[in-house]
Amino acid sequence: MSNLRTFTVSEDDDGIRLDRWFKRHLPDVSFNIVSRWARTGQLRLGGKRAVPGDRVEAGQEIRVPPVETAPQRSLRRRPERNPLTADEEQFVREMVIYEDPGAFVLNKPPGLATQGGTKTTQHLDRLLDGIADDRGRPKLVHRLDKDTSGALLVARTARSAAHFAKAFSGRTAKKVYWALVVGLPDTAEGVIDAPLAKQPGTGGEKMHVNPEQGLPAKTRWRVIDRAGNRAAWVELQPLTGRTHQLRAHMASIGHPIVGDAKYGGAEAFLTGGISRKLHLHARRIRIDAPEGGKIDVCAELPPHFSESLAMLGFEQSAGDALSVEQRRPAAGPSRKTAAAAKSRRRERRGERRARGSQGKVK
Repeated sequence: MSNLRTFTVSEDDDGIRLDRWFKRHLPDVSFNIVSRWARTGQLRLGGKRAVPGDRVEAGQEIRVPPVETAPQRSLRRRPERNPLTADEEQFVREMVIYEDPGAFVLNKPPGLATQGGTKTTQHLDRLLDGIADDRGRPKLVHRLDKDTSGALLVARTARSAAHFAKAFSGRTAKKVYWALVVGLPDTAEGVIDAPLAKQPGTGGEKMHVNPEQGLPAKTRWRVIDRAGNRAAWVELQPLTGRTHQLRAHMASIGHPIVGDAKYGGAEAFLTGGISRKLHLHARRIRIDAPEGGKIDVCAELPPHFSESLAMLGFEQSAGDALSVEQRRPAAGPSRKTAAAAKSRRRERRGERRARGSQGKVK
C-alpha cells in the first residue's frame, strides 16, 4: 500500500492504549477510522495486526495507512488554528535557551501545559508556531507536566524527531531533575524500583504503586543538601518515563515533592513563606545530536524555586557540582528505599481500614 506512514513510540507514550496514542499524535484520525483499519488488518503495531485497545511500548513502530478522501474533506472543514499574537511569539522565543540545526531546547515555565486537551487551549505545542522556520514546524518529542518547569527539547525536522524519539526510547538520553521534598530520606542516595499504574477512581489522572498490575518504573535519586530534617534538595533521574513518575515515587517513600498536593496532600507544603507551587524542575538534558556530538543544556530555575532554595540556605552551585553520571547505589540503600515505600503503603492501608471501621454501626 502506498503512502504508508510509520511512527516510533516515544518514551513518554510507553504503556498507553493505541487509541490514546492516536488522540495525542494524530487527533484528526477518528476512533471509527482507527477501528476500521484494525478490522481490515491495515493497522500494525510492531509488525503485527493491532486493535485500538492494545498497549504500545517505547521503541515499537506503528504503521498507519493513508487517510481516505472523506476524512480529508472533513479535515479541511476544521477551523484553522488561531494565529499567535505578537506577545505569544515573543513569549515562546524567550523560552529558547539552545538551538542548532536539529533542535531547540526550551525552558518551559511552570503552569504551561505541554500539549492541549479538551479544556486546555493555551499550551506549548500551539506556541511552537512562533519558532517555526523554513525547516518546518518544530515537533514535540517528550513532555513535562503542566506544573513542572525546565528543559524541554523539541525537534526542528522530521529526521531529528525520529533520532530523538529513538534516543528517549532507548534510554540513552539523560534527564536530570531538581526537587525539594518534605523531610529527609534515610540514605544519601538510592533507586526507587516501584511499578506504577493508574489509580482507580481518578479518571487516569493519578498514578499509584501497584506491584501486580503496574508498569516497570525506576527513579534514581540522591540528596544534594538538607535543611535539618525539615526538607531536602534532591536530584532525580528517571530511568523510565511513566506518567507522574517522579512525583508518585517520592510520595511513595514518604517524601512528597513540596507543593505536590495531588500526591502528598497537606503534608506536601512547608511553612515559613515557602511557595505552595510545585518544586520540580527539569534542570538538565543531555542527548546525542543527530549530526554527532552532544546536546547538553541546563535550564535556569523559576523564581519560586530559586527563592525557596535561598530561604532554606541552599547554594545552587552544590547541585551543579554533581556529575550527571551517578554511581550505582549499594544494595543497602535500595533495599531501605523499597522497605520505606512498603511501610508507607501499609500505613495508608491501616488508615483507610481505621476510617472504615469508625463508620460501621455496632
